Amino acid sequence: MPGPCRIVVDTNVVVSGLLFPRSDLNRAMLKAHTCEMLASEATKLEIVEVLSRSKFDRYVMPEIRRQLAVEYIRACETIHVHSTIRACRDLKDNKYLELAVDGRADVILTGDLDLLALHPFRKIAVLSPAQYLAED
Repeated sequence: MPGPCRIVVDTNVVVSGLLFPRSDLNRAMLKAHTCEMLASEATKLEIVEVLSRSKFDRYVMPEIRRQLAVEYIRACETIHVHSTIRACRDLKDNKYLELAVDGRADVILTGDLDLLALHPFRKIAVLSPAQYLAED
């Protein structure tokens, strides 16, 4: 994608990318860092909540996960979402569409099949990590 891009990264990609540094999801996150990453209050809260789950204790200590969440959120531009979109089969995923539309995103990076099925959404590419990594 030529020039600076604006990207919304799904929470599952963020969490997996942060917790598993040798994964393709981590490589996708590193590539996303070359763009303007976007977050809303709803997506930031979800990232913090998911990273605080005890099921991740065996991978990364809670204090480190909290710091990873803070660093990720600091790296994002916060978008104040005003749109209400009801296009995704999984209603809780509409927050990514709303963020992408209000944040004028170029890409939504996700592994979620409900979101991927909407590609493209209002001229916004909805890409899996593998598809995103394959782009030049």
